[in-house]
Amino acid sequence: MPKHYKIGTRGSLLALTQCNQVKVELERLTGDTFELDVIKTQGDMITNAPLWQLDGKDFFTKELDEALLSGRVDLVVHSYKDLGSIRPDGITLAAVTKRTFAHDIMLIKKQTITEIKNKSEFIVGTSSPRRMVNLEQSLADYLPNGSHLKIISKVLRGNVNTRIQKLQDNEYDAIVLALPGIERLALTESSRLELEKLLLGMNFMILPQSVFPSSASQGALGIECALNRNDNDELFNKLHQMQDAVTKEEVSRERLAFNKYGGGCHLAVGINVKKKGDYFVHVHRGILENNPVHISTLEGRELPVLKTKPIIFNGLPSDDLLVKKIPIEANLEMANHLYVTSKHCIDAIKKAPQTLWSAGVKTMRDLSAKGYWVNATADSLGDDEIQKLRESRALSLMIDTKAKLYTLSNDQAESTLGEVIPCYTRTIETKIDKSFEEKIQKTDIFYWTSFYQYKAYTEKFPAITNRIHVCGLGKTHQQFLEHKIKILPMSSMTEFKNWINL
Repeated sequence: MPKHYKIGTRGSLLALTQCNQVKVELERLTGDTFELDVIKTQGDMITNAPLWQLDGKDFFTKELDEALLSGRVDLVVHSYKDLGSIRPDGITLAAVTKRTFAHDIMLIKKQTITEIKNKSEFIVGTSSPRRMVNLEQSLADYLPNGSHLKIISKVLRGNVNTRIQKLQDNEYDAIVLALPGIERLALTESSRLELEKLLLGMNFMILPQSVFPSSASQGALGIECALNRNDNDELFNKLHQMQDAVTKEEVSRERLAFNKYGGGCHLAVGINVKKKGDYFVHVHRGILENNPVHISTLEGRELPVLKTKPIIFNGLPSDDLLVKKIPIEANLEMANHLYVTSKHCIDAIKKAPQTLWSAGVKTMRDLSAKGYWVNATADSLGDDEIQKLRESRALSLMIDTKAKLYTLSNDQAESTLGEVIPCYTRTIETKIDKSFEEKIQKTDIFYWTSFYQYKAYTEKFPAITNRIHVCGLGKTHQQFLEHKIKILPMSSMTEFKNWINL
């Protein structure tokens, strides 16, 4: 016999949309019926000041907690990042739902992009302390010809619709929102139609987690119910079917770090954890008690203990005298959507494409310095990161995500994203300076930027095969695994440098 339950939710368009999505999924999983009970919270009523400036806590949850404990509703659905670390007695977390994205997204008018080079200041709307800190510190290098800009944060409150409308009304040069919220609005027809109107004339940049990490738990929903219901855990078990194991692993780590930093909406540290294969990539960035926080580390592998400072080879062009990149003519006339894998491809671009994506943040910065607007980066985690973003329903409201994407790379490259346009070829130097050869023979640790590079060096210098070999977590790492060659993965060049500097 089907049962009927009440779901407590806030009344914003986003809260109602995501709660209705949960309702539909629960009805599919259980055969029961669910209805929404809209409850106004303090956070919904205070829209004229950032929450971190106000006294108190639990601005978006207190009233929902009371409704749950009183029996007015049977369960509540929260954006998990709104839940404090200490929950009231009598309430239990039944499920953490799957998150597709955790990133922040910066929205900007297309017209504004053309004006950036003439600005001295760039005003970004956000009321998040961690966004303010990281944007003001780093955003200029990711804007086309923008390294000279002073980034200024300006308070932005209200629901998603209100915030985007303020951008349309020219109150800001750009605004930063949580991509997961916009994505959920885009998944439901009624809210998608409203969102589509608001996004007319807009472009976007997905902010890379390695530089602009999102809020702990961002992108996941938390479903709670009363702990001591007189139903032999029947409702809890039904709700638990919504649990996603990977998301739970990621956000539990994020919340642990969040609590160690002291928590609260005033925290100016972004925290993101992403499971990649057998590993968890941890990024923390911001300011804590006037001290900078910049943590990039990989959980799931142990770093060898270095007793002395090693001799290293970092694989970058300044270090690499064996593998040379020679430009070749590339016809990009019909290629309107580009994925750039290396800085060696940038000069092949003669005009701004309709969309532009990069393999890593260094290439993203190089493209920006050349005056190009980059929509997103794979953040050195592999091409599938771009594929996932191009499947976004929210992004499809601003760009043609079904359009053919061309990969700019070398003449031997393959890409899961589609056709490769070769922009350079690789050659091996036949004459090597003796001092360089001696340095390589003495090197303890090699950081490889491609598997081709590793093969070239180990064939030229077989003695280095048993040294420590390191790479990032993208395609190069996958190729090492496929060839069953021992490799030490790193979350980033930052982690590598921290390790070798002892």
